[in-house]
Amino acid sequence: MSDALIQIRNLQVAFEGHKAVRGIDLDIHAGECLALVGESGSGKSVTAHSILQLLPPHITQTRGSIRYQGEELLGARPERLRQIRGDRIAMIFQEPMTSLNPLYTVERQVAETLALHKGMGGGGARERVVELLELVGIHEPRQRLNAYPHQLSGGQRQRVMIAMALACEPLLLIADEPTTALDVTVQRRILALLKDLQQRLGMALLLISHDLNVVRSIAQRVAVMRAGKIVEQAECEALFATPQHAYSRQLLEAEPQGRAVSRAPAPNLLEVDALRVWFAQGSLLRRKPPIKAVDGIDLRLQRGKTLGIVGESGSGKSTLGQAILRLIDAQGSIRFQGQALDRLKGKALRPWRRQLQVVFQDPFGSLSPRMSVQQIIEEGLRVHTSLDAAQREAEVIAALKDVGLDPDTRHRFPHEFSGGQRQRIAIARALVIKPELILLDEPTSALDRTVQKQVVSLLRRLQEEHGLTYLFISHDLAVVRALAHDLIVVKDGVVVEAGSTEQLFGAPQHPYTRDLLVASSLRRE
Repeated sequence: MSDALIQIRNLQVAFEGHKAVRGIDLDIHAGECLALVGESGSGKSVTAHSILQLLPPHITQTRGSIRYQGEELLGARPERLRQIRGDRIAMIFQEPMTSLNPLYTVERQVAETLALHKGMGGGGARERVVELLELVGIHEPRQRLNAYPHQLSGGQRQRVMIAMALACEPLLLIADEPTTALDVTVQRRILALLKDLQQRLGMALLLISHDLNVVRSIAQRVAVMRAGKIVEQAECEALFATPQHAYSRQLLEAEPQGRAVSRAPAPNLLEVDALRVWFAQGSLLRRKPPIKAVDGIDLRLQRGKTLGIVGESGSGKSTLGQAILRLIDAQGSIRFQGQALDRLKGKALRPWRRQLQVVFQDPFGSLSPRMSVQQIIEEGLRVHTSLDAAQREAEVIAALKDVGLDPDTRHRFPHEFSGGQRQRIAIARALVIKPELILLDEPTSALDRTVQKQVVSLLRRLQEEHGLTYLFISHDLAVVRALAHDLIVVKDGVVVEAGSTEQLFGAPQHPYTRDLLVASSLRRE
């Protein structure tokens, strides 16, 4: 019998006959950090959820063996599983906003675990909650006890989830993509926190991730999954130094490559001066200082080039983009092709909408689930052109070919496509009406590294072929570096640094820019 804390043998998981995990063997030892890596759909999360039997039983067929300290978990009684879940084995999920109860305060959510497994309540539970929040680095924890999830930042919500998971001092913590939705600086702090807690508490950590930069900074061992199978297992440094399997090498080489194609100076397509977006706070009787989301930003974007806008969540990047597109009210000057857009309203603005398109971060959320791909892409043609049905279909087919999708799939619906394919559909929707400028708002952050690389190459090719101009918003500096000609760095609603991409990456002047580069592992401290 192995001395492993968790011993998985010949695990097979299928959903209504579709095989998601295909006979894997895996050991997790006490006190170690094991990373399970691979692209979306490889079976990583299914494997992790199988340990705690969290998969829907009515559609799941599971075979094999999962032993915890020698005790078989597959087929264990529900009451025994409830004893183990959250107490001996705990889990933190990828998206804390959907995992936390929006109706419960921070105190109630963390204390719930203590009440269930430790029988704690009242003042004792409150003090333990404060202690846990302090442990995970929540500033002024007593003042956060009555806060609700929507009142916290993404990093704070993730720390609350970690506090809940650590409440009963588990022997194994499963972290399922715990930093994917976070900025690079917040991501770095969360990883440092997990590494410190693992070493301090002596617990095992199973880290699920598709980001190998994340894995390298924290894991001792790595298991690589592809199509439901483990194709390679090795010590972390050995895998990064000499990967044995072709798929492992593919993952390691998946960083977006190349640089934006150099272009001669061109006329400005977009000019923004003193742009300001302030959000009022408080009531009529009790006014509070406004939130200055964008506070006097200037920018210039030349035709045919890409301007990157970088910064952490809450810095004002997306608000700036929405203001430029006139999707939210703003003060200041916005000139596009010499036309003052800030002075236009209603119907006068509508003809310019054709020239300004947008691709959003989450293609699953931005594509209507009730419309086919054909209907989604041709919607702009219906609004902005007088083309007949046959002509619109021809344009949709051409747009799908442009983004590398089979036109025969145009009658399918978004849920029938992968994340990368859905983002290509969103790009085709923006491209089909032949705009001058496309705003790309975090278009790759929800995608695997290998898919990110493909989308960046696609965007670069489309820019060359169609002479497109991009306004590219991102917190992923590796992607920005591969696509943008120029950059502005935004912090707290103001531009702290601006210049060419090579200049800012090569010799950043502002401490905030340097912090972003260090957190992205693109510059040494």
